[in-house]
Amino acid sequence: MSTVLAKTYFTKALSDSSETGSVKGGLSPSDSVVEVPTLGAPVAKDKPSFWRRPKHELDSIATQPSVFDDPATLEKYRPPPSWENTHRFDPAARWTWREEYRIVRKIDLYIMVWAFIMFFSLELDRSNISQANTDNFLGDLGMTTNDFNLGNTLFKLSFLIAELPSQLVSKRVGPDIWIPSQMVLWSFVSLSQFWLSGRSSFLATRCLLGFMQGGFIPDVILYLSYFYTKSELPLRLAWFWVSNYLADIVGAFMATGLLELRGVNGKAGWRYLFLIEGGLTLVIGIASYFMMPPSPTQTKAWFRPKGWFSEREETIIVNRVLRDDPSKSNMHNRQGLSVKMIWNILKDWRMWPIYALGITFMVPVNPPQTYLTLSLKNLGYTTTQANLLSIPSKVLGVILLLIFCYLSEIIDSRVVSTVLLQFWALPLLVALYTFNQQTSPWVYFAVVTLITGFPYVHPVQVAWASTNSGGVGTRTVSASIYNMFVQAGGIIAANIYRDDDKPLYKRGNRVLIAICVMNIFLYLFVYCFYKGINKRRDKIWDSWTAEEQQEYLEKTKDQGNSRMNFRFAY
Repeated sequence: MSTVLAKTYFTKALSDSSETGSVKGGLSPSDSVVEVPTLGAPVAKDKPSFWRRPKHELDSIATQPSVFDDPATLEKYRPPPSWENTHRFDPAARWTWREEYRIVRKIDLYIMVWAFIMFFSLELDRSNISQANTDNFLGDLGMTTNDFNLGNTLFKLSFLIAELPSQLVSKRVGPDIWIPSQMVLWSFVSLSQFWLSGRSSFLATRCLLGFMQGGFIPDVILYLSYFYTKSELPLRLAWFWVSNYLADIVGAFMATGLLELRGVNGKAGWRYLFLIEGGLTLVIGIASYFMMPPSPTQTKAWFRPKGWFSEREETIIVNRVLRDDPSKSNMHNRQGLSVKMIWNILKDWRMWPIYALGITFMVPVNPPQTYLTLSLKNLGYTTTQANLLSIPSKVLGVILLLIFCYLSEIIDSRVVSTVLLQFWALPLLVALYTFNQQTSPWVYFAVVTLITGFPYVHPVQVAWASTNSGGVGTRTVSASIYNMFVQAGGIIAANIYRDDDKPLYKRGNRVLIAICVMNIFLYLFVYCFYKGINKRRDKIWDSWTAEEQQEYLEKTKDQGNSRMNFRFAY
C-alpha cells in the first residue's frame, strides 16, 4: 500500500513536551515550521474480511492521521505531564505495518493471554455451583430450588453493588494491583465452600463471592484499553469471553472426576469441587501480581529487569493508541475520580439506552442456562451424564460468540449484530413452551442446548458502551454502570423459574417469550436514538465554516460524547 504525505505543519511546540494547556490559535512569528513526516494511508473506512484483517504492505507506514498532525489540535490533546506514558508520546513518531503487527502479537501474548487465564478462573469459581447441583448439593444442605434462586439473586445483587466501588478503587490504586487482590480474596471464599453447612452459610458465601468478583470484568476491560485501539478491543473481548465457555467445558470435565470423590473421608464430591477449583484460582491470583504491568511503559520490575517492550515498542504502543483515541491520556492509571465527575457521568442521558439493553437482553436465555444441569438431572440423567451433556451448548456458544463478534465489525452495526440474539432465542423458547411430560428427554436436550448455546453478544455491547462513552474517566464509570444493569437483569432472570412451576416452567417460559419480543422493539428504539443524534450533529457541524469548526474545538467546554464532533456507534 502506498503512503501519503500530510500537508500539515508543526510549531516549536512539537518538541516541547512540557508545554500543556490551552489550544494554540495559530503560528507566531517566532515559531519555527517543519514539515510533518510521512503518514500512512488512512484505513479507518476499510472493512475487514470475515477471516482476516486488511492486508498492507508490511514495510509501508502504518501511522494513522490524527489530531496530533495539526498544530492547533495538537496542543488541545497533548497528554499532560502526569500521564504515566507521556515520556513516550511523540507526534512525529512513524512506524511500519510490520512493526505494528509484531507489537500487537506481542501484546496478545503477554497481556491478552493472561487476561484470558484470569477470566477463566473467575468463571470456574462462579459457575461450579451448576456442577455441584448434579451431586445432590441442594439435598445435602436441605435446600430447595427457591433457596438456590435466592442465592443466585444475592450473588448478582452483591456483584451489582460492588461494580462501581471496585472500579473507583481500581482507578485509584491501579488495576494491576486491584485485580490480583480481588482474585486472591474471592478464591479464599470459593474454597471455603468446602465447609458449607446449610442455607445460611450458602447464602453468605454467595454474597461474599459477588462482592469480591463484582468489579473484575470492567476492571480488566479498562486495563486492556491501555494497550489496544478501539477497533482491536471488541475482537479481543470476544476471545476474552471465550475463556468463559472454556471454563465451563473444562469445569464439566473436572466435575465428572471430582464429584466421584463423594464418600472420601465421608464428604460429598461437591465439597472437593469447591476446594480444588478455589485453590487453583488462588494460585492464578498470586501469579497475577507478577503478570500485570501497570502500563505499556512500566513493564520493568525486579523480577523482570529488561521489561517486555523496548523503547521503540513502547513508543509505538503509546502513540498508536493515542492516535486512535486521544482521550486515553486524560487520566493517569493511579488517578481517582471525584464525586462531581461521577455525577456528571451518571446523568449522561445519551448512555442510558445501552444501559436499558443491559438489563433485558440476556433475560430470555438466562434461566434455561442456569437450570441446564439441574433440568437434565430431573429428566433422569445421571450426575456424569448431566455434566457431560452440558458441553455441546458451550462449544456451540464459543462458535457463535466469535461469529457474531466478527460480524459486528464486518457490517459495522452494533444493533444488527446484537438483536440477532433475540431472533435466535424466540422460536426456541416457543418450542420449549410447547413441551409436555411426554416429550422425549433427547428432544428437550436438543432444544435447550440450542437455547443455552446462544450467540453471546455481551462482548459487543461492552465494547459498544466503551466506544460511546468517550474518555477514560467516563469509560471507567459507564462500564460499571452497564455491568450493574446486566447484573440487575440477572437478578430478574434468577427469579423467573420458580419451584411451583417445575419441571416444565410453563409460566416462566411465557415470561421469557414476552421479554424477548420486547427486546426486539427496544433495539429498534436504540438504533433510531443514536442515528437521530448523529444526524442532528452532522447537520449542525456541516453548516459551520472551517473557521467556526476550529473555533469550537479550541474553545468548547464539552467533554467526551457531548462534543459536537463526536459520533455514536450504533
